[in-house]
Amino acid sequence: MLDKSVAVLDALAGGPLTLAQLAPAAGLPRATAHRLALALEAHGFVDRDNDGRFVLGPRLVGSDLVTVAAPVVAALRDRTGESAQLYVRRGDTRVCVLAAESPHSLRTIVAVGSVLPLTRGSAGKILRGDTGPSGWVASVEEREAGVASVSAGVANHGEVVAAVSVSGPVDRFGRAPGRKHGAAVVGAARDIERALLHS
Repeated sequence: MLDKSVAVLDALAGGPLTLAQLAPAAGLPRATAHRLALALEAHGFVDRDNDGRFVLGPRLVGSDLVTVAAPVVAALRDRTGESAQLYVRRGDTRVCVLAAESPHSLRTIVAVGSVLPLTRGSAGKILRGDTGPSGWVASVEEREAGVASVSAGVANHGEVVAAVSVSGPVDRFGRAPGRKHGAAVVGAARDIERALLHS
């Protein structure tokens, strides 16, 4: 049974999945995958996103971090008007553990549980240790055409444990998005750090 549970978690490491997608991805019968996913959800190892898909849960992505960062990420979205995310590193990838979508009809959507590369995008650079002197890193059309982002590192006891980001269309961000949103993103990172100290 443990091997089957690990197969479910391994499948979800690739990003959000419906039950119909999870069963074949884990190599399990649908009923077995459903039963295990519900059991893992009850223990916090699996969660659901806004669309009801299964994603990795707070016990795997860091519940304290997610809890204290949630209001800060929402406030960053409200301040900038753009989609905001929080990523953590998992091996050679990054996982979105929090997301607050922009109210604009044209916006960046990154689902909680999405697994993205470290090699492209500002959050990937932060989690690789490439923080610039300003405290933020920007990217323009690195991960996806027409999309720009700005990210800053969140440190806990001197170690970067997450990257907080805003992302959106280049048409609104411009070709130098750090000038527009760098200060807000760095401020959000410091707010999360202070919250972690008191959690």
